[in-house]
Amino acid sequence: MPKPREHQVSLDATPYYHCVSRCVRRAFLCGTDFDTGDSYEHRRSWLETRLLELPQVFAIQVAAYAIMSNHYHVVLYVDAGSAKSWPDEEVVQRWHQVFKGNLLSQKYDRKEALSEPELARLKIYIEEWRKRLMDISWFMRVLNEAIAREANAEDGCTGRFWEGRYKSQALLDEAALAACMAYVDLNPVRALMAKSPETSEFTSVKKRAEKAQTTAQPNHPNQQQKQLLPFAGNPRQDIPMGIPMCLTDYLELVDWTGRILRDDKRGAIPAQADKILNRLGIEHDQWLTMTQSFENCFSTFAGSEQSLRKACEKLEYQRAAGLSRCREVFG
Repeated sequence: MPKPREHQVSLDATPYYHCVSRCVRRAFLCGTDFDTGDSYEHRRSWLETRLLELPQVFAIQVAAYAIMSNHYHVVLYVDAGSAKSWPDEEVVQRWHQVFKGNLLSQKYDRKEALSEPELARLKIYIEEWRKRLMDISWFMRVLNEAIAREANAEDGCTGRFWEGRYKSQALLDEAALAACMAYVDLNPVRALMAKSPETSEFTSVKKRAEKAQTTAQPNHPNQQQKQLLPFAGNPRQDIPMGIPMCLTDYLELVDWTGRILRDDKRGAIPAQADKILNRLGIEHDQWLTMTQSFENCFSTFAGSEQSLRKACEKLEYQRAAGLSRCREVFG
């Protein structure tokens, strides 16, 4: 029986999570339904636009994403520190961007006077909203509900559009994060929807590659795609605010991996890509396996044995599920 979501997420263990949400109906999320000939390609734009807007509301950033024909993948970073530092007024303003709030919050937002009991009551609501604005489940809920409403209106029907429970995987360390991001970014290449990462529509790697071309100097700050979680450059022992590697290194590694997936040939690994994998402690064959089937390789957690044991301890798990697989891949 699946564990409740709150028993799978520990921000003390990691701020990074891979989430997958799938359609429940036969009709496509996007692309073309070959039975009817109807095209739903425009819905990919709906989802991408909404996905990249929500980090302006939530204390959650998007590290990677890929929007497919009947599901999508996203790697999220939870910035709990920012949410905890927001003044009450900012929490209310952010919450009102996605929900109406209540009479007290609306009066507060209009700068109307509130009595002491009203302020005390509002404070309870604000703290609850603050928690929700750094909660992955609420992020996914707001994202999915908006798309479901638009799709149902277009289809002229009601009922569920998404599977009720999205899948999540905790990414416990830098190696797991890098492998999962590459797996997500390479989804269209594996599905033969694109010939290369940089031509993969509705993916984070395409946005990053396009932005990287605007400046010739490698890893220049202007190469960072502002709608996505930035690359932080040199790695540190603890995962920093930002992806702990260089942008150009990641793009080169994904490009090499994508060419292997496309051509089904191993080929020689570029020196820089080889250096990255050595630093991450991942064998070449293991890397290729993970970037083809990361979602199926791991259940709830992905990372080294040490990272997994620490996470299970924080979550008070009696056993470390998936330990043998994590040990085999990450050590």
